[in-house]
Parts: sequence; structure tokens; C-alpha cells
Amino acid sequence: MTTSPLPSHSITHSSSSVSGVPFSPLSERASQIRDLVRSFVRDKVIVGERAFSSAVDADRWVKPVIMEEWKAEAKSQGLWNLFLPDSELGAGLSHLEYAHIAEEMGWSVIASEAFNCSAPDTGNMEVLWRYGSESQRERFLTPLLAGEIRSAFAMTEPHVASSDATNMEATLTPVEGGYKLNAHKWWTTGALDPHCGVFIVMAKSGEEGPRHQRHSMVLVPRDAVGIELVRPLHVFGYDDAPSGHAEVKFTDVMIPKEDVILGVGRGFEIAQGRLGPGRIHHCMRLIGLAERALQAMCARSNERVAFGKPLAEQGVVREQIALSRMEIEQARLLTHQAADTIDRYGNKAARHQVAMIKVVAPRMAQGVIDRAIQIHGGAGLSEDFFLAHAFAWARILRLADGPDEVHIASIAKGELRAQAKRGMDEH
Repeated sequence: MTTSPLPSHSITHSSSSVSGVPFSPLSERASQIRDLVRSFVRDKVIVGERAFSSAVDADRWVKPVIMEEWKAEAKSQGLWNLFLPDSELGAGLSHLEYAHIAEEMGWSVIASEAFNCSAPDTGNMEVLWRYGSESQRERFLTPLLAGEIRSAFAMTEPHVASSDATNMEATLTPVEGGYKLNAHKWWTTGALDPHCGVFIVMAKSGEEGPRHQRHSMVLVPRDAVGIELVRPLHVFGYDDAPSGHAEVKFTDVMIPKEDVILGVGRGFEIAQGRLGPGRIHHCMRLIGLAERALQAMCARSNERVAFGKPLAEQGVVREQIALSRMEIEQARLLTHQAADTIDRYGNKAARHQVAMIKVVAPRMAQGVIDRAIQIHGGAGLSEDFFLAHAFAWARILRLADGPDEVHIASIAKGELRAQAKRGMDEH
């Protein structure tokens, strides 16, 4: 972690609350980091989006120089690995403090990489930080934290319903000296990145015991023998180069015993520890993207005239603006509450709140961005504005890290249990 000239912690902000639970206040240091990130994203990244896109158009799978320049500058300012609560390796921020910063990064779909805070690297780094051995950290976490390599996470499969992850057909078979991995994965984000150095792959490692203790996570170097990048996948026509989403095959890939993370059969345990904070990051970035869409919506409605008056004076447009503001605020407060609960009580205590934000935030962002597209008319569908790509990203998050329906089922089960217990206590 590059040292930063930012001042030490001191509390300056008053706390807010949801459901009577006060949020931890934002420290002066976290406030200053948020403001620096906000300026960096809006003054450099958003201004440079077209240059980034032009460079990608010229060579799809080569990292644009402008991104490397942003990374170097962000690192020199201490705006690096901000997601990691470890004060030696990261910024030492709470989940709630980082939530405010992730929102600022979310104003551009490419911004978080400039701060070494983009998925799937953040989740993979947290896995290695929380569960990795000393050797695994040295080989993979250290270069990831330095931004020397990137990573990919391979879990979803094309031939089974991956909404139930126990369906996966990938196998990890014991052999002399370790294991053989055979897997067919897809939607492996980051696999096509020229700097990708390692995959974290989840596979079934046994048939005995409880269903959620039959899977393992393993580290697979990108240059391992037996890896085939089948093709890049497109989301509504976007290939998201130069990182991309790949279909990948792993055929008889040799996995040394020391490259199994935490231990055989502990894949789902790791997954639950990985997903809580990551879902908060995703949701806060979507809230930032929705804020940018609302800003664009207001600007466009003030600029354009239809039927003799500005769009901003049309009742239907005002309704769209008002609904968007209310929905953004609701999603933000719920996401902050989830982050604060993790800070206070841990991932497990926040699981239902995290499930709620995972449904609420992407649906909110998709709706707000869709309204902005509508108010922009045909221009909103074009590459002249960020809205079409933003809409694709919002739609992705209704499937990534689990589809809405799985989270809704979990929320309902939790509510039914809580109501039943409440009824028993009252009687």
C-alpha cells in the first residue's frame, strides 16, 4: 500500500440511522478519500472514457495506456486497495466507509480498476487475505495488491442451472501429487485480460457428506497446462474488452495440494465469506451509476424542448425524475445499513440485508437508467452517451452473485422464521 499524506482518523460527521440503528460516522480521513476519489473519477476517468473506448476499439485485448496512467496516478495519491479493511495491505476503512467511496467509483463502469478496486479482483484478494496460506498470499495476493497482475473467478457453468451452485459438474479428482481439475465454465470475468495471472476455480471434490461440504476452491495459474479460452461472451452486444467475460475449459489441469484454498470441501464456506462485502461493493457502484444517470436525465430535460416547453416542465418527466431520486435514496440507505451491520456484527448477521440490497439496487439502477434513456430518446440508445452500456451493467447484476429469485427466496425464509419466532414469544 502506497503511503498517503491523508490525515489520521478523527470523527467529524454526525451519524444517521435506519430502523433506529445508528450508522457509524464517516471519519475525516474516509471523507477526504471519498472526495479525492470523486474528483479523480469525474475529472479524469469520465473525461477520458472516450479515449479509453477508442484505444480498446483499436486493439480489443490490449490494456489501454490511459488506464495504466490512471493506476499510477491513483497509486501515487494513496487511492489504492481502498476496499481492503486491513490497514497494512489496504486503506483500513470500514465497510460502511468504503461503501461511500465505491459509490463514487460507480459513476463510471471502468473507474474502479484505476484504484485496484474492481471485481473480480477485490473478491479474489479478500479470499486470499482471509483464507489463503502464507505461500498462496506470497505468490498471488502480493502481485494482485501491487496491481502487477489481475485475476478471474470461475464458478458458473453452461450446462447446469448455476442458480443452485451444488449443480456444478466441475470435478477435482485426487491423483498422485495433488488433484486433476476438469471443468467447463463461462461468464468468467477477467479471463481475457492481458494481465490475468490466476484463476480461482470452484469444483466438486467429493460425493460424501453434506451438500455444501463437497466443493473446493483452487488456485490455477493462467499459464497452467490444460486451460482453453473458448470465446469471449457478449452482454447485449458489449464484450467489455479488454477484460471481458470468457467461456473457459480446464482439461486435466494439475493442481498441487498447496493450491487448494483453506482445505478440501470448504468451497462454500469461502464463497459466503467472499460474497457479502463484494455484493455491497457492486450495489454501491450501481447507486453511483444511477446518480450519474439521474444527473444526465435532469440535464437533458432542461436542454430539450417538446410541445412548446422544456421537457423538465412536462409532468411525466418530472414524475420520472422524482421517482428516480426517491428510489436511489432508498437503495442507498438500505445498502449503508447492510454495510454497517457487517462492520458491527459480521457477514452472517447481515446476510438477509445483503440479500435485500442485491435485489433492490440492480432493479433500482436498471429502472433509473431506463428512464434516462427514454428521456434522451434515440440518443440514449447510442454510443454517444454512457446510458446503454450502463443499462447492460445494471442488468448483469440481477444475475451476478446469484439471481434475484434466489435472494428473494432467502429473504422470505428468513422473514417467515422471524415472524414465527415473534409469534411464539408473544404467546
